[in-house]
Amino acid sequence: MSTLLDISALQMRFQGLTALDSVSFTLEQGSITSLIGPNGAGKTTLFNCVTGMYTPTDGRVSFDGADITGQAAHLVSRHGIARTFQNLALFGGLSVLENLLVGAYRQGSSGLLQGAFLTPRARAEQREAVAAATEVLEFLGMPETAHLMPGEMSYGRQKQVEFARALMQKARLVLLDEPMAGMSAPEKSAMTALIKRVQDKFGMSFLIVEHDIPVIMDISDKIVVLDFGRKIAEGTPAEVQSNEAVIAAYLGTAHD
Repeated sequence: MSTLLDISALQMRFQGLTALDSVSFTLEQGSITSLIGPNGAGKTTLFNCVTGMYTPTDGRVSFDGADITGQAAHLVSRHGIARTFQNLALFGGLSVLENLLVGAYRQGSSGLLQGAFLTPRARAEQREAVAAATEVLEFLGMPETAHLMPGEMSYGRQKQVEFARALMQKARLVLLDEPMAGMSAPEKSAMTALIKRVQDKFGMSFLIVEHDIPVIMDISDKIVVLDFGRKIAEGTPAEVQSNEAVIAAYLGTAHD
C-alpha cells in the first residue's frame, strides 16, 4: 500500500506548553490508523494540525505527496480530507438529508450567484446532491432518517449522521474524533460495521481518535500511541497491546 498521509516531526506549542513534540508516523492508502493516549496527550491537537485548524510550530504534514502544512481548512478539504468532531456538529434546524447536503458543498461548482438564482446548472447540482445523499443513507442502512430532525434521534444515530455527512464530501481520508463517544454497545457495533463497510467498498482511509480500547483493537490496521505530546509506540494492535510503555502510560498495569 502507498503512503497517503505523512506526519513528519510535527510540533505544536502554545506559549510554554508543548502539545505535540516531534510526532512522526504514516497512514497507508485504504487503511485504518488509530490514535490513542490519555486525555491531553495531543490527539485532537494533531487532528487540528492535519485539517488546517492549527498551523503547527514545526514539522510537516503531507497528503498524497503534497505539502499541506498550515493550509486553511477549506483548502485541506479540497485535497480530499474530511473530519468529524468530539461533540456533535449537526445543524439542529436542518433535517438529516439537509445536513448531508451541507457535506456536498465542496463538490459543487455553480457558485454562490448561480445558486441564489437557481440557474439550470445549480438545479442540476442540487438534484445530484440529493441523489447522492439518498444513496449514502441507503448504503448506511438508515434511509428512514432522511426527513427527521437531529433532535428526534438518539445520540448514537446522530453520530452516524455526522459520519454520513463526512462521506458526502467524497474524501479519500476521513478523520473521526471519538466516533463511539456516548454510544451504547449495540450502537458501537453498528458504527464499527459501518466504518469497515466503507473501507471495504470504497477503499477509504481513516484516522481515528477513540478511547474505547476493545473497539480500537478490533478495527485498526495500525495504532499510534501518544503520551504528553510524544509518540511512545506504533504498530499493529497486538504489538501495541503488549508494549510495556503503552501499558504503563495508558492501558494500565492490570490490562489483559
